[in-house]
Amino acid sequence: MSCSSLEALTRCSVAVDLGAARTRVYAKGTGLIVDQPSVVAVNTSSGALIAVGDAAERMDGRTPQHIRVVRPVAGGTVRDIDMARRMVRSFIGERLRRVRRRRVMAHAAATVPHDADPLACRAAVETLTGVGARRVELVEAPIAAAIGAGLPVAQPEAAMVLVCGTTTTQVAVVSVGAIVAAGTVGLGGDTIHHAVVQYLRNRHELLLPSQEVRPLHLALLGSGGVGNGVYTGSIEVQGRDVVSGLARTVTIDPEEVRSAIQTPLTGLLDTIRAVLHRCPPDLVADLADRGMVLTGGSAVLPSLADQLREHTGMGVRLAQEPELTSVNGLAALMAGRLAPSPAAEEVGQDAAAAGAGRGALSGHHPLSGDREVIGAPESGAAADAVPVPGQEAG
Repeated sequence: MSCSSLEALTRCSVAVDLGAARTRVYAKGTGLIVDQPSVVAVNTSSGALIAVGDAAERMDGRTPQHIRVVRPVAGGTVRDIDMARRMVRSFIGERLRRVRRRRVMAHAAATVPHDADPLACRAAVETLTGVGARRVELVEAPIAAAIGAGLPVAQPEAAMVLVCGTTTTQVAVVSVGAIVAAGTVGLGGDTIHHAVVQYLRNRHELLLPSQEVRPLHLALLGSGGVGNGVYTGSIEVQGRDVVSGLARTVTIDPEEVRSAIQTPLTGLLDTIRAVLHRCPPDLVADLADRGMVLTGGSAVLPSLADQLREHTGMGVRLAQEPELTSVNGLAALMAGRLAPSPAAEEVGQDAAAAGAGRGALSGHHPLSGDREVIGAPESGAAADAVPVPGQEAG
């Protein structure tokens, strides 16, 4: 084993963000080649893979008994290594073969949650080694997201990032290329999903299929071509009547649902306070001026930024294209930077949010404060790796 280093990451040719909701794969020199839901449909009788990604997600809740829809990644951690391998192999197989003919994934980078235990790290490594990677570099998700959001992670000043996932939200304060303090709370996009389903069951006696939740999400988030972030129209949703079991259509006022699903912020606010309590006073003073940045696919939860601003008194801003910040950060690290540049447009991020001017850095800057890289070491890799201060290279 060797410690993570910027130089080791520059050897990577592929970056994989194994998120709970979506899997994203970036290929150096090509850009974002995969952005698909982390879903697999499998035949339980034969074990054959039927569909992955968007096609498998459309099957959820609509399959006969011999077809099972599986989500092999939960909370950013691989739960089913075999299914995760088959999913990633299906996603990238043909695409990467068109990118490079030889050693397609000889050296890969991947994100893991900050609080991932050794088994979770090993699961991520085995998933990628099972699809051809000889060595895997692990980067903590808050570090990658902070870099992708253009925060000055390499500077001796505080930067707070919230990685809002499907099931959990990670809160981290980063300084000098490492995490100073962090915490995780069970708050994510699933919170809204379950709240909407439960509200319609209690208020309208309607069981809502998962596919019908999406239009309500768009309305609650102010989407659908309506300006000023406010949706004023009504939405018709179809579900099953709780009493009769028959199909029934109900007209829903988004404002009615929005008021019923106020995001349960108590746990998130407690986590933010605990993280700040563990930070040195100088860094907390930095955050009082700079505030926090929301990243991740669930960062656009209704009124999340406004409520955080109201309850903490800190500035809150939403990263540009928050769902891509982690993979953007990995792309920047593979290019040898601790901040994105206009080259991050290959992944789809606007150059204005790329943080140009944060500077390209040499391989002498540490990355995550306590994350090791697991995999079969290449020749000379241990000698080239730069240890994290206060930690010896293995």
